[in-house]
Amino acid sequence: MKTYYGDREKCYKCYRPKSSCMCGYITSLQTQTKFVILMHPKEFKKVKNNTGFFTHLSLKNSEVFVGIDFSNHNTINDIIATHESYILFPSEDALNLTKTKPHQTTKPLAIFLIDSTWACAKKIFQSSINLQKLKHMSFTTSRESLYQIKQQPQKNYLSTIESTLVVLELLQSYEIEKFEAGDLEGFLEPFFKMIEYQKSLIENPLSNAVRFKRHVPKGGESTQR
Repeated sequence: MKTYYGDREKCYKCYRPKSSCMCGYITSLQTQTKFVILMHPKEFKKVKNNTGFFTHLSLKNSEVFVGIDFSNHNTINDIIATHESYILFPSEDALNLTKTKPHQTTKPLAIFLIDSTWACAKKIFQSSINLQKLKHMSFTTSRESLYQIKQQPQKNYLSTIESTLVVLELLQSYEIEKFEAGDLEGFLEPFFKMIEYQKSLIENPLSNAVRFKRHVPKGGESTQR
């Protein structure tokens, strides 16, 4: 299906311009775990490099919601009530999935992911009373983000889709998820293809793509902005 925003035709699934639609590279996985992606409105507008939609499209058992304050969101509150729910949010009390298996009950597992910048993620968390009551989950990894067209706050910060892959691999190690061999190998394919596409635009002098300019602080080396 096609939809139009202004004078540009866009894909209604990944919300990218039709000319750069990445849906053909997405393989959707079935999981026992429910993934709930909470997207800040500012992130929703970043269609050219937003990995939240890729994550949602790659997981059949997932939902995505756009907003800031989800306190009175009926669907989200229903999920919390019917699932053993965690939110991927680093804190001192967070369950470190790298070291500890999530507590399993008769309820299915649900993991909430906040898709936004760190500042906006804190805004969502602080505004949503229901999210504040969720158990926290985190993980430790030596991986560095492969997001070559976007500067992360720190080198060990991962994008939403990269973080989700780490979580899926850890859940599989605890046999909470049982994927067939090779199921996870193509999980980042739309992410890589999106980066490849954006880099081609950046390197094209005739393109109107935003250039990632270097900022040189006084007395320091240049850094990406």
